[in-house]
Amino acid sequence: MAKDKHQSSTTTSKKAPPPHKKQAGGITRGKSHAQLLVQRKSLKKDLHSLPSDERSRVLTHFHGSERSDLSKQRLKNLKDDDRHRNTTHLSDYQVKSLNKRRAKPNMALQRQMHRRETKRLQNAMEAADAEEILHAHTAGLVEPDNDMEKTIQLTQRSLKNEHLEENVARNIYDLELNDYGPYKLRYDRSGRLALLYGSRGHVGIIDQHTLALQTEFFVQESVRDACFLHNGSMMAVSQENNVFIYDGDGTEVHRLDGHRRVGGMEFLPYHWLLATIGNTGVLQYQDTSTGNLVSQHRTKLGPCHAIRQNPFNSVLHLGHTNGTVTLWSPSSSEYLVKMLCHKGSPITSLAIDRSGRYMATGGGDSKVKIFDLRMFKEVHSYNTYGGAPTCLDISQTGILGIGHGCHTTFWRPEALKVKMKEPYMKHQLSGKGPLESLRFRPFEDVCGIGHARGLSSIVIPGSGEPNLDSMEHFTNPYMDSKQRREAEVRSLLEKLSPDMIGLDPDSVGGIEESNLIQKQQRLRHLAEEADAKKSADNEAAKNKKEKKRMRGRSKIAKKLGRKQKNIVDENMLKLKELRDKEKAEREERRRELNDHISEDDEAPAALKRFF
Repeated sequence: MAKDKHQSSTTTSKKAPPPHKKQAGGITRGKSHAQLLVQRKSLKKDLHSLPSDERSRVLTHFHGSERSDLSKQRLKNLKDDDRHRNTTHLSDYQVKSLNKRRAKPNMALQRQMHRRETKRLQNAMEAADAEEILHAHTAGLVEPDNDMEKTIQLTQRSLKNEHLEENVARNIYDLELNDYGPYKLRYDRSGRLALLYGSRGHVGIIDQHTLALQTEFFVQESVRDACFLHNGSMMAVSQENNVFIYDGDGTEVHRLDGHRRVGGMEFLPYHWLLATIGNTGVLQYQDTSTGNLVSQHRTKLGPCHAIRQNPFNSVLHLGHTNGTVTLWSPSSSEYLVKMLCHKGSPITSLAIDRSGRYMATGGGDSKVKIFDLRMFKEVHSYNTYGGAPTCLDISQTGILGIGHGCHTTFWRPEALKVKMKEPYMKHQLSGKGPLESLRFRPFEDVCGIGHARGLSSIVIPGSGEPNLDSMEHFTNPYMDSKQRREAEVRSLLEKLSPDMIGLDPDSVGGIEESNLIQKQQRLRHLAEEADAKKSADNEAAKNKKEKKRMRGRSKIAKKLGRKQKNIVDENMLKLKELRDKEKAEREERRRELNDHISEDDEAPAALKRFF
């Protein structure tokens, strides 16, 4: 029996390997390389058969961002570096090994890259399907039934009494505060809490779910600006001379002595940075997790009170009194971009949409201009009535809100891309202007307005994002104290470095160009192409056919006269001297006539010019 057992065990040990095991040099797990290529080909075929909107959503998950053109450009630059590699610093043996390696591709690396690309494409398609299932809610804008109806005619009273449910209609209210105004308003990231502050020292926090006053205190001096920090339990208040940090109960926690006479503040949640600027024109970044001053930059453009952050790349946009907008990051001592938005008029307000592609600016010339931040060019503009636009904001769905005078005007999301003829909705606050602040509440179709007599809350259908991302830090309005503590720890662990803030956030984590010489040559070629294009445009402008003028002004003599008008020669100088001499003689004769008039003349002063 023992021998039989031994024989049976020996027989079982010599069994053939399982069929999924491959020979040496092949893939030992999963599918083979040929099967992966077939699967990738079928996935790409399915991707191209999808509608354009679904295909763009899948490609967004595949590339990790909607700006796939930037990654393609970097990949093209790397390929150019490989083709024009600089081997002057290498030995002959190293050059020979490099050419040998380039001639014989690494098949194992290719198989690994094909496997990863196939897996990424499959995961992107699954993520797009899951997003379609989970994001079942869509933002609902008001649509008229026929051409005779207009959404601009819809008032808040009719919405509250006829169209809205009770739990939504309760968001339409007016809070009369006449003693410490004018008031401004801000929401936290979840939209649960609203921070209201009056310019005469009144600060309070209101729970938007219960409409109960959670915190209220008086600072006994003027308040310039205020904002929440990482969540609703901490806030920064800019008072008369310094910036103070308060907790949710109104207790003073810290005083920032270096921030003097601050007029505008923004908090960067992914970097835990508090950015301030005011009358001194100095932009300062304060790390609220460590308390250190990260950087400070002198803008050299005077006082500034219009400040907004770009949600796409965390770059700060500053609006100045000379009509320019500058873009700043903590790692650069100079502005990244400078744009002349309103010539001869100060910038009164700013707003950037959620995707970071469009910027709206309000100026003292009573205009709201829309700029495309991908090209830094103006798209179109809108005129305001009743005064200059004092406050702007863009909702999560792209609705543009403008506060001008005692009026508020709201435009559809399409108004950022193309110029529309009439607004989406409007609301008037008679006797309460000028409006101080206008903010959309996150994840709700609510807009808060701060004015001279308190606060007003109105409902703008379709302005809030209907799908809540619970994985995002501090966006859950129903989190308890334990969840808030865990979110704080995770947010601190995932805090980004200030050096990562730039115009192109997708460049972080990418591959830097290996050859500095090739990079400089590429930049030089781009500059030469831009100069050539500019010179060609100037040449085309010179060769442009001259406009035909009427009433004989197109004659040769008139054209030559206009050309000779700006030429300064010897005859022109003599003519100018003769004119100056005649002018001096006329003034001398006028002075002699005035001297002959008697000072003791009894005629009235009003009649002396007749004698």
